[in-house]
Amino acid sequence: MIVSEARVATAMGSRYLGQICKHFAHKLPVEYAETGAGHGKIKFQSGTCILESDPHALRLRAEAGDAESLARLEDVVARHLARFAFREELQITWSRATA
Repeated sequence: MIVSEARVATAMGSRYLGQICKHFAHKLPVEYAETGAGHGKIKFQSGTCILESDPHALRLRAEAGDAESLARLEDVVARHLARFAFREELQITWSRATA
């Protein structure tokens, strides 16, 4: 499993987490809990994205079986987040992590 993470500074992390989860829930298996800090998990065909929010950031964790699938997953999640956060100019920088 190859893993990457991004910490996106925003005070709207909980809102964006909810929007992304609800958006993908129409087509994919999604787990979403709005309690406390907020937590979500989206199961894509190419891998999984785990989202967690706190008052200052949205944390993203992408997991896939190979580098190509991971890159595709990172791109899909980043593009959707940027679209939902059109009022902000978010910095979404993925970095490899340990599984």
